[in-house]
Amino acid sequence: MQFHEESSIGDRVARLRMRRKLTQEGLAERAELSVDVIRKLEQGVRQTARLSTINALARALDVEPSTLVGQPVTFEVRGEEDSPSVLALRQAVSPVSDLLGEESDLEDPPTIEELQTSIRSTERIRREGRMGEVGSLLPQLIRDARAAARAHHGSAAAAAQSVLAEAYQVAATTLTALGKEDAAFTALERSMEAARKGDDPHLETVGFSSLAWIFTKQGRLADAERVAMAAADRVEPNFRSQPIELALWGVLLLRAATAAVRLERRDAVVDLLNMAGAAAARIGADRIDYATPFGPTNAGVAKVNFLVEMGEDAEALRAARVVPDLASLPPTWRARFHVDRALAYADLNKDDGALQALLTAERTAPEWMRYHSTSRRLVADLRSRERSRTSPVTELADRLDIDG
Repeated sequence: MQFHEESSIGDRVARLRMRRKLTQEGLAERAELSVDVIRKLEQGVRQTARLSTINALARALDVEPSTLVGQPVTFEVRGEEDSPSVLALRQAVSPVSDLLGEESDLEDPPTIEELQTSIRSTERIRREGRMGEVGSLLPQLIRDARAAARAHHGSAAAAAQSVLAEAYQVAATTLTALGKEDAAFTALERSMEAARKGDDPHLETVGFSSLAWIFTKQGRLADAERVAMAAADRVEPNFRSQPIELALWGVLLLRAATAAVRLERRDAVVDLLNMAGAAAARIGADRIDYATPFGPTNAGVAKVNFLVEMGEDAEALRAARVVPDLASLPPTWRARFHVDRALAYADLNKDDGALQALLTAERTAPEWMRYHSTSRRLVADLRSRERSRTSPVTELADRLDIDG
């Protein structure tokens, strides 16, 4: 495995703080945090922090949150054949041929049916958290869709543009997961351009949803909330709306709530979650559109996430027990739910409960766990509190290839 990280978030905070010539007190004042939080992070007493804290520190230090959390920055390599490559994905998103005005699509393009089958397969792989496979397949899918969009005309060209828009969206979320937010933003811009030329009226809305998520990962929380709410206002459903329209609207509300919770705007979070819950109740059962689920189950999972973010850990665990039909969600959503449970248990100093939740998450989406920065931080934190040299948590840390 090829992941290499600095030993802790505290090391990164201390290094950046000293580079900015700030004392711990000065950073605390600038971030509007307790100096005790910064002191404990830098001393290694705590190996993790709430995302609202990470975002506050990132803003104060003028870096992206991914700089602090130390998430993996490349794909895991398991063999020589079809090795996933960040460089190949960057080249597919931003080919030099575009700048030189060259014609790069020399091979016969695939049919529209072949493209649509490929994007459905890629979306399924992404939902299952198989990041390496996504990294291997996606560059060629983008090139194929570009070639088809140029070669075809009329309705076929529009259909190819829609596939291209979705492929760029997958590229954007994949690059964001690897901490490449700027490249992800480029992919999203290209996705929105392709969506406007495509034949699917919902793809632009999906693009705004992805853009809000990327802004959240960049720490641009106000921008994330603004984008999600503006898009939600544009597509706000009425009594004649179809379930897909309700679902996309609900996802946008949850995107806005994710930004609001990290801005510590509790009232806005509650309002947005209530609206999303009402949309989910109207749908009646979770559905998956464009690789994203929405319905009563996902609304319940989101509520648990927001409660954890707001520090209401006991309430989060109570809410987690009554989330309906968890099995209906894709593996990555279920795994993230279990990580939220683990965070709540850890904050309540119930390390055994935290470990069991993390092991459940690993069984649900093992490869996703190796890329998920919050999971890795929490495992590192639990391991630092473990006295035994050999234990289930140290074994989990070894499987995730966490240094230190």
